[in-house]
Amino acid sequence: MKVVLRNPRREVEVAGNRRVKEVLRDLDILPETVLVIRGDDLVTADQMLREDDVIELRPVMSGGSEPQLPRLGHPRREPASRTSLQ
Repeated sequence: MKVVLRNPRREVEVAGNRRVKEVLRDLDILPETVLVIRGDDLVTADQMLREDDVIELRPVMSGGSEPQLPRLGHPRREPASRTSLQ
């Protein structure tokens, strides 16, 4: 089976007819760090791979918006209490 790796791009041949997680373990790759793609399909760690499969391993990217920083300027004032003085 052919495994296409990214960053840096390279190809390796490994034995097929076993589960994705076994292939990743042999390549010393943590399953949480890559997406495994066969053709146009994402495959999970428990799926079987055949000898004639070509899979691609793409690194998982995470991100999102930048954290919101507190605004500079005047601090918020609490509303004055409405209790009457007695």
